[in-house]
Amino acid sequence: MAGEVAAAELIGVKHLSSAEAAAEEEKLRLLREAVHALPVSAVKDLWSIGACVRCIFRLFGLHELMCSHPSLSISKWCDILEDVMRKKDGEFNEQSHQERSRETNFCKICLGILQFLYYDDTGTLLKKYSADDFAVVISELVKQQYQQIDSFSLEVSLPSVVTENDQAVWLYMKNKYRHELWFQEKAECQFISTKDIFKLLVINPLQRLLGVKSTQSSFRVRLTYSHSDALTRDDVQEGNGGNKRRKTGFTGDLKTTGESVTPHVESFDSNIVDGDGLTKVCPKEAQDLSCNNLMAKLDKIGKPCSLAIHCCRSSTYIGGRYLKYSRNVSQTRWVIDDERMGEASVEEIIGGAILPIFQGDNYKFHAAGREDIDVRMLGTGRPFLVEIQNARQVPSEALIKEIEKKINSLESQYVRVKNLRAVGSQGWDLMREGEAEKQKQYAALVWISRPVSDEDLQTISSLKELKVAQKTPIRVLHRRSPLEREKIIHWMQVERVSGSSQYLLLHLCTQAGTYIKEFVHGDFGRTQPSIGSILGCRTEILQLDVTDVKMDCFQEE
Repeated sequence: MAGEVAAAELIGVKHLSSAEAAAEEEKLRLLREAVHALPVSAVKDLWSIGACVRCIFRLFGLHELMCSHPSLSISKWCDILEDVMRKKDGEFNEQSHQERSRETNFCKICLGILQFLYYDDTGTLLKKYSADDFAVVISELVKQQYQQIDSFSLEVSLPSVVTENDQAVWLYMKNKYRHELWFQEKAECQFISTKDIFKLLVINPLQRLLGVKSTQSSFRVRLTYSHSDALTRDDVQEGNGGNKRRKTGFTGDLKTTGESVTPHVESFDSNIVDGDGLTKVCPKEAQDLSCNNLMAKLDKIGKPCSLAIHCCRSSTYIGGRYLKYSRNVSQTRWVIDDERMGEASVEEIIGGAILPIFQGDNYKFHAAGREDIDVRMLGTGRPFLVEIQNARQVPSEALIKEIEKKINSLESQYVRVKNLRAVGSQGWDLMREGEAEKQKQYAALVWISRPVSDEDLQTISSLKELKVAQKTPIRVLHRRSPLEREKIIHWMQVERVSGSSQYLLLHLCTQAGTYIKEFVHGDFGRTQPSIGSILGCRTEILQLDVTDVKMDCFQEE
């Protein structure tokens, strides 16, 4: 019965089944055995320099035992440590009352991170007593902002001073205890970093609270710790007698690797990663780091870290094809000298309908090519992608159908969409695949300076795979490089326009990137040949429509 009570107290649960109580009692026994094996002198030493109880446990390689009890408060860990140490050394009890007061402050090594002590974004100092309590803060934030997630990736960024503290303490312990058997057998190979212990403590409770697994996921929970009162690199270098450290290019930017996000830092030494992916610290040089020296460094830090919690989802992509029926609607928002060009844009009509439904932060519009504002997009439509940044709503087939219906029922009827679907980042591959080789079909209303003859119609229709050299058109020369491009006109067909002898309807299929307007009128000789040069007269294009974009992506299934 006593064992059940002890086990219940250990995990903060009043009622346990016999099997659960037995399992927790066994964990408690293993925990006490592990603590009993710790050297009293080293524990006192670490406590005297301001290490919290979780740092003490991790410095002795007891991370698995710590992480198996995420609901255990830091005061309970202190009780267990003191109880065992007191039995081994009667003097420990006297010291413990003084050192326990440190727990009301913060750890000078992990800067309060493993105590779950931090300033929030309002500058309020908060403390959570267990990993479970801290995980609740994160899970509530996730649930408030996101309706559904299927997995998550936990990313943690710590200030460089925490890494420096970890390695300085390790050097101090190595210099002082390297000849002792307990250090040679255990501590030297089991030192775990603050960051790794923090993630191990938090991930399991967070998985339980969110009901999903932690893995490499499109949904990321990013915890960014910062510290304005941390040791400067000059302080550390001066304290080490001017010894230089290897630089790894600290820029303050975050570097994402796997599930972690770490700042580039200057380090005392090289890091070794074990088979479990935990970072072990193995300094190359046993520098002379005394207790007074270490204390002087740590005492320069006067407050815990600040914590910013940010959740975000990787971009969500919706692909499809759009049709544009107006000659006064641009593809993207077009403003010149603060004056808007056109009545609307395809980008705003489609993106504006998608963003509110997906509850994203912003959107970007991408299309396979573009047409001028005065050119309609007809036929099967032009492939496009809308990239929704940090969407709170997960796309479903029903939701996407709702978006398509919403856009197609707009009163303006400038733009319609078809074949909308959710796609991953592979949507880019679909858009790029064959894009350089894709063909486009057009219908152009053309005026010529003399009556159209049957011979003219035959001449134009007979041309196949016509190579055309086009210099950058004058109308876009201000924003595009002055190059000459070779394009191919695959075929052309011509129809007379009834009631007029000087108008014709030109249907043509061309290589992507061909300037159709310039191919008709010649652009003062910058396009050769042109319809004008072929017919030997002046020609002008009056209206132009894109009738087909021959690409496989986002076609009818």
